[in-house]
Amino acid sequence: MIVLDISIAITGLPKIREDLAFSATGLSWVQNAYMLSFGGLLMLGARAGDVFGRRRMFLIGLVLFTVASLAIGLAEMPAWLLAARAVQGVGAAILAPTVLALLSTNFPEGAARTRALAYYSMVAGVGSSLGLVLGGLFADWISWRVGFFMNVPIGIALMLAAGRFLTETERRSGAFDVVGAVSSTLGMTMLVYGMVRSAEVGWSDALTLSAIAAGLFFLVVFVLNERRVQQPILPLWLFASRERSGAYVARMLFVGSVMGFFFFTTQLMQGVLGYTPLQAGLGFLPMTVPTFAAAVAVPSFTRHLGNGGLLTLALAFLAAGMLWLGRADAETSYVAGIALPMILIGFGNGFALGPLTVAGVAGVADKDAGAASGLVNVAHQLGGSLGLAILVVVFAAARTGGFEGREPLAHQIATAITGAGVMLVLALVLVFTLIVWPRMAVRPPIASTIQD
Repeated sequence: MIVLDISIAITGLPKIREDLAFSATGLSWVQNAYMLSFGGLLMLGARAGDVFGRRRMFLIGLVLFTVASLAIGLAEMPAWLLAARAVQGVGAAILAPTVLALLSTNFPEGAARTRALAYYSMVAGVGSSLGLVLGGLFADWISWRVGFFMNVPIGIALMLAAGRFLTETERRSGAFDVVGAVSSTLGMTMLVYGMVRSAEVGWSDALTLSAIAAGLFFLVVFVLNERRVQQPILPLWLFASRERSGAYVARMLFVGSVMGFFFFTTQLMQGVLGYTPLQAGLGFLPMTVPTFAAAVAVPSFTRHLGNGGLLTLALAFLAAGMLWLGRADAETSYVAGIALPMILIGFGNGFALGPLTVAGVAGVADKDAGAASGLVNVAHQLGGSLGLAILVVVFAAARTGGFEGREPLAHQIATAITGAGVMLVLALVLVFTLIVWPRMAVRPPIASTIQD
């Protein structure tokens, strides 16, 4: 539900604008209202699960998300839709870290948790691709509203299942870190807002720079506060592990590149090759199927390659596929220029999410599982916004008068996608340096092991 709603609106945006009379600028807030409340409140949602009980917060998040989805589907004016979209983001901010924390605490570290997180990542990976297909299908054949209405029966079913199958986690007493909650929320909201706005109006805009500066200020206040309080909303020792820190930064690079992939490949298929929204949505299927297959196979591959080894393989697939796709031009054939690179990207996407999540919560005690899970999701959301903003800047910088017709747009898109490939190469280097190589360095020599 959470991931689907990020992508399902993309192919439905033209119909939303037509039905509700959005302005061209106002239409961007259909996504921004959701992403800002989602990213800005993630850490608060994560800590709330630790303090008040994760099943309780899971149900509260579900209610908010489901009711907001119904309100979006019934919206008759822009302000109505945007307000409901923001509430939906609040529900997602509670649900995302709570779900991951429930998985981490209900499955012991090792094979069981790896399998559970693989299914979690499979759903997330497939959902992002499936949303584009469903969005185009609903917008072309029925109505964009259906994409939000379908959350209602799913949400109700999950509420009933949670009451039957989930047990409440231990509630942790103590002072609630109000300063940390407020400063982190304001900091994340302002920073994400600045990044999203930069993708619309550029980095020279005064409001963009002011928002980023304010976001950084509040995040500094947040870090200083977390160093002195007894029960911080985010234990800073989470960053003491090179593996976890590497996983957080690599996740930001990974998600930013994949967000750029969806954003620019959609434009490549529709703006350059002339596909309809539905055809463009279906055009992502060569990525969706390998993503599903790879995510299901993660536990088996992890046993043979280890978590770091599989993550290295995944990022190599992703980088190769993205750089291949970055060679596209106005005459590119779908099979050779888009579908085949998508297969590599799909396998890499399916293999990467599980190991990144495992590394992001590695060695964390149950009492801090919510905070660690929240940080994983913050890296996910911030990476998407920041990465896309950077790639949009690359896209704009590639504008040139040396091409005619569809060629200028194709050249800009190819440059941006190549930039996404470079981000994945950086993530690959980071993972090998901070996760794989340290484990290889501490491994005992074979001869010594045999002798022992």
